[in-house]
Amino acid sequence: MKIVVTGGGTGGHIYPALAIAKFFAEKEQADILYIGTERGLECDIVPRSGFAFRTIVVSGLKRKLSFDTVKTFARLTKGLLQSRKILKEFQPDIVIGCGGYVVAPVVSMAKMLRIPTYIHEMDVMPGLTNRSLSRIADRIGVSFEGAVPYFRHCQGKVVVSGNPRATEVAQVTKEETMAAKQELGLHPTKKTVVIVSGSRGAKPINDAVIDMIDRVAAQTDFQLVYITGQIHFDEISKRLAEKGVGPEKGIVVQPFVYNMPPLLAGADILVSRAGATTIAEATALGIPGIYIPSPYVTNNHQEHNAKWLADAGAGIMIQERNLSSESLFDAIISLIQSPDKLQSMKEKSRSLGVPNALENIHQTILQLAGR
Repeated sequence: MKIVVTGGGTGGHIYPALAIAKFFAEKEQADILYIGTERGLECDIVPRSGFAFRTIVVSGLKRKLSFDTVKTFARLTKGLLQSRKILKEFQPDIVIGCGGYVVAPVVSMAKMLRIPTYIHEMDVMPGLTNRSLSRIADRIGVSFEGAVPYFRHCQGKVVVSGNPRATEVAQVTKEETMAAKQELGLHPTKKTVVIVSGSRGAKPINDAVIDMIDRVAAQTDFQLVYITGQIHFDEISKRLAEKGVGPEKGIVVQPFVYNMPPLLAGADILVSRAGATTIAEATALGIPGIYIPSPYVTNNHQEHNAKWLADAGAGIMIQERNLSSESLFDAIISLIQSPDKLQSMKEKSRSLGVPNALENIHQTILQLAGR
């Protein structure tokens, strides 16, 4: 079986695409070719994964008409021709698109060449590329039930598959979780709050956490794992040291956690942004979240994600403009000190998760490819 996988621009597109590629390579011994761009993160990440990698030229379509729009259409035409050459050479059984501008020419050309196509939407509110491609794709996988209404015009083609990353975190064992807690010096049974500021760190979240840290140190209801992001770690460590705050107060600070799933599986509450992968992992594990959506994301995807979870009772949304040490600490302690409310939120979160996402996608792809 030969499969083209495409998706790029951000880790939220690339890592789920690689999870699908890895699953098919192992389960079906599939020959995988990944198509991306030279400028996207995928040009660094994908080759490291060991998959064959080809690039095309493409750029995002500007919403206002300008000379840049003309250049974008020129690149799109070139990207279509490059996609045609690659697809004709590779002769895939199916093309899988996981979001990002690079998907448009690849999936469009696959349709012209009568190659079956599957696109996957990671967020609750679909991106521009997937909305545009939804009319020509043979099947549309969505990570969450909340995305289905946005594809009303595609009845019969939409399947709630789940986010591929959900399957990976759902496979974490209790032994792995206990080992992760032990490695960080955490109490094995005490309530645990994990705050993730992002790989590069989000200053508004970091400021709120620093300002509430004395209140965290003064209580004994929960222990805190605070992941600051690499950029801000040294500064934050210095500020916490000045306050005399550390592991002895039940507060563990890390710049980054490379193996996040075991730690996340042991959390009682997650505080983070509301990216698609994050909420897929949290719901797969049934972890309640306090979500602070980034206001700087295209089409405000994170706010739609966080609002959907909050409306379903699976989390709490705090807008960045309303974020403070008081609002964050109060949200955490209100859940920690209300066991019934916390348990209900855990159950609601788990009910929204799709931990068997990769197997769902696997079955859909096999049907499309006539296997």
